[in-house]
Amino acid sequence: MIACTLSNLELRSIIEGAFLPSRCNCTVIDDTMTVEVIDPRTERVELLASGIKLDSLDTSRALCDLILKLRADLQTTQSMQQHALAS
Repeated sequence: MIACTLSNLELRSIIEGAFLPSRCNCTVIDDTMTVEVIDPRTERVELLASGIKLDSLDTSRALCDLILKLRADLQTTQSMQQHALAS
């Protein structure tokens, strides 16, 4: 369980739901988490973030900040891919 009183299952559910309609897989091993966001149409991994320390998610604000950062990273990756296809 993380410091903000969420179980690993609840934490995974919140993060995975934040990326719908894309498929998101969260894996928790020991005290770290890996987040993988997959395009449901192409099955291509669009974002892979690993080594996220669970003890850094000690408040709901920290969890929101993580989701916002991951969404921004995903958007940057998608923009770079679109730019590469257009070139």
